[in-house]
Amino acid sequence: MSHTIHQEINFKVSPERLYKALTSSAQFSEVTGGAPTEISSEAGGSFSCFGSMIVGRNIELVPNERIVQAWRAGNWDAGVYSIVKFEFKEQDKETQLIFDHIGFPEGQGEHLEAGWHENYWKPLEKYFA
Repeated sequence: MSHTIHQEINFKVSPERLYKALTSSAQFSEVTGGAPTEISSEAGGSFSCFGSMIVGRNIELVPNERIVQAWRAGNWDAGVYSIVKFEFKEQDKETQLIFDHIGFPEGQGEHLEAGWHENYWKPLEKYFA
């Protein structure tokens, strides 16, 4: 069985602003209410969000178009990573974020799906409001 989350969310900002919010340590920390965040701006660089509750590595960074990360929750077994992909599609004065999360551990889907909404999409919408 394939473990997949697919979400499409529209933000009333440019792809550039959304990309920056997801790849800037200072901005993402602001988005998440001051949660400790370190995000490398280079492919191959590491990231740590929510005080190391989420960690991983940037696999691909295409400014304002795509982010692909090896991503894991801090409570997963050692060495277990999933893949997340953020794709940005400009639509008029908005950006459609096409999000896919694959390869996470069995039984984590429901929790992760809700977590993306609560910890990423809602705070981003509030930040850009």
